[in-house]
Amino acid sequence: MFLLMGTGSLFADTPAAGTPAADTGSEWLGVGYYVLLFLLVCVIVAVIGKILKIYELTLKMQGKKGINWNNFIGYICLVFLVAGLYGAYWSFTVQGQQILPEPASSHGVLIDQMFWTTTAITTFVFIITQILLFGFLFKYRGSEKRKAYYYPHNNTIEKIWTIVPAIVLTVLVVFGFFLWRQITNTTEVKGDINIDVTAHQFAWELRYPGADGKLGTTDYQTYYTQSNNLAVSSKDKNSYDDLRADTLVLPVGKSIRLNIHAQDVIHSVFMPHFRLQMNAVPGLPTFFKFTPTITTADMRNRLDDPGFNYLLYCNKICGGGHYNMQKVVMVVTPAEYRVWLSHQKPYVNDLIRKEWKLADAGNKAGAAENKIALNN
Repeated sequence: MFLLMGTGSLFADTPAAGTPAADTGSEWLGVGYYVLLFLLVCVIVAVIGKILKIYELTLKMQGKKGINWNNFIGYICLVFLVAGLYGAYWSFTVQGQQILPEPASSHGVLIDQMFWTTTAITTFVFIITQILLFGFLFKYRGSEKRKAYYYPHNNTIEKIWTIVPAIVLTVLVVFGFFLWRQITNTTEVKGDINIDVTAHQFAWELRYPGADGKLGTTDYQTYYTQSNNLAVSSKDKNSYDDLRADTLVLPVGKSIRLNIHAQDVIHSVFMPHFRLQMNAVPGLPTFFKFTPTITTADMRNRLDDPGFNYLLYCNKICGGGHYNMQKVVMVVTPAEYRVWLSHQKPYVNDLIRKEWKLADAGNKAGAAENKIALNN
């Protein structure tokens, strides 16, 4: 018990140095607390069972009938049914309010439609099956007035409960498959705007194309340095006007292609308001295309929240600083986007140019040495 209670402090929120402890009771919300609570409930149930057993024996000693356990269990089933349905209703009304607001991308509308269709079907099936399950347990509870009928097999019933769910699930899977194919259509992989999003522990790096509208290529084996942490290559002339940004700014109504990279471990680009998630895998570039449809200002008005911002999260537990991998996302009008883009600094600065010269000189020297070695 001492060890279980001690685990509570491991999972409790520890206040930072110099800050007062807001709630000392939070130290009880550990694994040990819930284990002891479960054991306490088990003991209470066992005690109640013993009390009922003693009460039943007392009735029998007085020549009276004991407790009709069949009726008792039957009514307990009804209590479970009512409590369970109320719990489901409470979950929808309370936790349901925490659902994301309207989607802010064109494909997000389709995803929400699929989500709500699936939710409606599964909720309907859940309610019907639970009513039938507990209703049958109550109606056909044990009784001295009737005997159970042995009913081993019925082809019609088995066909119904096999074929109907199979058809429903097949329809959902097929619609989901074609919807995902539509969202991740790779026949036109180029978006109106290409943006590189690179993840590393524990931050996001953003690179925009310059006036030429094209991003330069990268070469981590040759050009990676502390200042050129995206390893942009000097061999690609499109690299020279690329831009570095601290905020992911997107023009509304334009097709955006995020080129997603990771430098160390698996991360995940997660933008919930746009219904967007795609893994960032080291050595395996991925991408996601989408079209934002609601500006940040418009969403602030709809939510009546002047401090609202879209956010880019990492949705993979990538290390101790995972919680801090956030980046503000601003959706603006095309005119505002052009003004913002004109104020961004070039990615390639004087220091990177010097490092490029050193790297290129090293490559030439290495190539010459290899040529001499081959000739010898």
